[in-house]
Amino acid sequence: MPTGHAVSRRGWLLAVAGLAFGTAGCAGYRFGNNTLYAPNVRTVYVPMIQSDSYRNVPGVDLGERLTEAVCKEIEKRTPFKVVGNAEADSVLTARIVSDTKRMQVESPTDQSRMVEMNIQVLVTWADRGGAVLATGAVPLPAASVDVGQAAVLVPEYGRSVVSTQQEGIVKMAQQIVGLMEEPW
Repeated sequence: MPTGHAVSRRGWLLAVAGLAFGTAGCAGYRFGNNTLYAPNVRTVYVPMIQSDSYRNVPGVDLGERLTEAVCKEIEKRTPFKVVGNAEADSVLTARIVSDTKRMQVESPTDQSRMVEMNIQVLVTWADRGGAVLATGAVPLPAASVDVGQAAVLVPEYGRSVVSTQQEGIVKMAQQIVGLMEEPW
């Protein structure tokens, strides 16, 4: 019959062996927000977002503002680093294809009380070789995704067109960065 010292030694060895096998078996898992994003991508290049919109306000370019918002959102929410050259691991390109403004509520004196502003953006995220990274959960066509965002302008509350556009741009940037997540 084994003594108490031999039993505790055997138990200790089994515990260490179990811990070693458990650690080795789980070595391939990723933890934290890194599990949400592609493991083979570390850097993203975001060229200036082009705009097909005819709504040009001097000094207020939607493409520039959306590019800035997307870069900030990538840095804030993802493990990726935004770099300024095309030698990055991946390239996120986007184009504003539509920018509309529609009156929802009108006053008796024909003044706008509530206006809805919509932005539609076509987004493609590809690696350096041109292979599309956003696969699986991306609607057809797989090479590009059409993302839309609406914001409501209520002039009586002191909202301006620029502040409403900025709200839509921030929400659009969140949607675009959300597309960079891996499917579950």
